[in-house]
Amino acid sequence: MSTDANRFAPETDPDRIRVLYLSHAGDDVYGIIRDAAGSRFDLVFLEADDDDERCRKIAECEAVICAATPLRKRHIEAARRLKVVHHQGVGWQDTTDWHELKRRDLALALTPEGTTIGVAEHTVLLILAAAKRLPFADSELRAGAWHVNALRGVSREIHGRVVGYVGMGRIAQAVASRLKAFGCAGVYTDPHVRLDPLVERDLGLRSGSLDDVLEKADILTLHVPLTETTRHIIGAAELARMKPGGIVVNTARGGLIDEVALAAALRSGHVLAAGLDVFDTEPICRDDPLLGLPNIVVTPHISAGTQDAMRQKMAAVFRNLERFFTSGDLANRVTFP
Repeated sequence: MSTDANRFAPETDPDRIRVLYLSHAGDDVYGIIRDAAGSRFDLVFLEADDDDERCRKIAECEAVICAATPLRKRHIEAARRLKVVHHQGVGWQDTTDWHELKRRDLALALTPEGTTIGVAEHTVLLILAAAKRLPFADSELRAGAWHVNALRGVSREIHGRVVGYVGMGRIAQAVASRLKAFGCAGVYTDPHVRLDPLVERDLGLRSGSLDDVLEKADILTLHVPLTETTRHIIGAAELARMKPGGIVVNTARGGLIDEVALAAALRSGHVLAAGLDVFDTEPICRDDPLLGLPNIVVTPHISAGTQDAMRQKMAAVFRNLERFFTSGDLANRVTFP
């Protein structure tokens, strides 16, 4: 990998701004970033997924782009020239040590561009895959089993189902728009968002309390950030309030769900199936009880990880960095609590 990474090593120029991409990736990802950067930036990439290398390289950079690999206090303390942190996505609460950024008076910006479509499509993907037991059917077929009748008693269609939305921001609205085409209605809860009645009617939605969402939902999907107030917002009591045979999907943050309670509900059959792209601990342990269940579909936090989204995100990131280093202005800047 060192040979590939060195192909993208910056040519040092004191007049250009050095930007570290905090995650270790491959040539394809580094190439997308390079295409978006323009001529004003020296890009710094990792040769390995190594924290010591991160600290060495961030020390000489004025900007850092972070996402999958969290930006921690150790990195920030090593970043003696750092002026701005740009998050590749929007979930900054658990992927940056914002207390340390606030203490250092360092700016943090988010990138809402490029996330909505990928996450919305992935949410629909997980709903369909969970409802039809796709991972089980696929793995069993590859192993030589032909379960032509075995899943008829548990496989479900989503037409006519009620979808419960915890959170109704831009991603949840995009999910609702897509699920409307499947004949789904919905109920949502969000203390910060109340849709216009015309929008609610168009999407087949109505607003309600969390209890209302849990009691009405055939399919529960989560679209809120992970904060102190939302951690384990779905636990044993909330799952018990759902109708038997419901489906739970999470493409937001793993800590929103009590995974022990979810595993128990899946084993008992009270929850028919689940689709998870995010986990309390990432990467998830290979011996995690969730991974041994036949009625769950899992993906490794990839809902926004498409080439299309990456190109949109990087174009937006470097436009914003150019603005910041030219005028001091920064779009989508976080106001820390």
